[in-house]
Amino acid sequence: MLSSILTGRYPHNHGVRNNSLSGNCSSSQWQKGPEMETFPFYLSKQKYQTFFAGKYLNQYGQKAVGGVGHVPPGWDQWHALVGNSQYYNYTLSVNGKEEIHSDSYEKDYLTDLVLNRSLNFLDNRSPQHPFFLMLCPPAPHSPWTAAPQYQKDFIDVKAPRDGSFDKPGKDKHWLLRQPTNPMLNSTVDFLDNAFRRRWQTLLSVDDMVELLVKKLDSLKELNKTYIFYTSDNGYHTGQFSLPIDKRQLYEFDIRIPLLVRGPGIKPSQTLQAPVLNIDLAPTLLDISGVNLSSVNVDGQSFLSQMAPSLRKGNARPFFLVEYTGEGSLTSDPSCPKLGPGVSECFPDCVCEDSSNNTYACVRTISSEQNLQYCEFADTESFVEMYNMTTDPYQLENIVKKVDPAVLQAMNQRLIKLQSCEGDSCRDTK
Repeated sequence: MLSSILTGRYPHNHGVRNNSLSGNCSSSQWQKGPEMETFPFYLSKQKYQTFFAGKYLNQYGQKAVGGVGHVPPGWDQWHALVGNSQYYNYTLSVNGKEEIHSDSYEKDYLTDLVLNRSLNFLDNRSPQHPFFLMLCPPAPHSPWTAAPQYQKDFIDVKAPRDGSFDKPGKDKHWLLRQPTNPMLNSTVDFLDNAFRRRWQTLLSVDDMVELLVKKLDSLKELNKTYIFYTSDNGYHTGQFSLPIDKRQLYEFDIRIPLLVRGPGIKPSQTLQAPVLNIDLAPTLLDISGVNLSSVNVDGQSFLSQMAPSLRKGNARPFFLVEYTGEGSLTSDPSCPKLGPGVSECFPDCVCEDSSNNTYACVRTISSEQNLQYCEFADTESFVEMYNMTTDPYQLENIVKKVDPAVLQAMNQRLIKLQSCEGDSCRDTK
């Protein structure tokens, strides 16, 4: 999630649990605490010129917590979307002032607007000081509105049918056991359409990357600049017969793309060491010259993994995954039989989230172990465990087959990680 990227902290330390104000998404508690210590705040102290454009936190701009007048510390230029993703007909906070947009492709399409304002920032910055830009286009988030020139692309593309696609979620948490299996044809058509339209929206992101790189090159800044390309969540389209969403503990939802180029990084290499969203902030601060011992982060810089000639460091052998489920206080009209406590439900009564879809996992990745162990905070105290070497698609929950000593070791490691802070989150013992 974006709050972990900004702070370099696990959710149990930055306090943002989900996308609601009550879950601390852009709440006054967030604004008065963790937001005061995000990485742009430290970059600005290093005399960086900072620029943000696009989607911030889902509840950003709510009148109850400052509205569009609230500009988080550390940003010199601020062009933030009010609320959740839109491509047209949205409101921006532009340096604390409201800016209302309509439905003209040339003037309002948000992915292009983010690009154009970033190019303008690069043209007008001071060459005496370093710069940092954070571009957060809505793509490929719903409502998946592609630019006009891309609305007929990928017309025959379908969601991949490999791995756990349309497999029954047996031996898994109840939320995975409730979908219809096999999926209805209407569900498959829906998720294929979503997959195709997501790809279409990303063609504008491809344009953004290309034009940004060309601009940096024309300014003779490209070879001195680090570029990070990533996301803040994974996604599923039909895995375990779940139509579309991103809130499960499996690899398809927790793994995200990460590509980096910049000084000291050899091209065309793939690194196997695990990197977390909480590692982005310390890595950016490390590059900028901030002494990492002076900042409160749970993550660690991965500059040493990318550019060993510049830094020494070790990869982590295990890490924490945690999520707090969201459920409605009333029954979902799409699925009254499940009662209250569920959310993100589809017409055929498949719900993607629930208040007891609250879990914590420890994931180990090393030459000796490639495992995932998860505990749910629910009435079943449900546990799932996967051998990621022999079962990369997490088809078989092996919790009842594993040596009890291994289970106990994973449980103890999880308990430590769930209460870790700062240095103790990086303790590899």
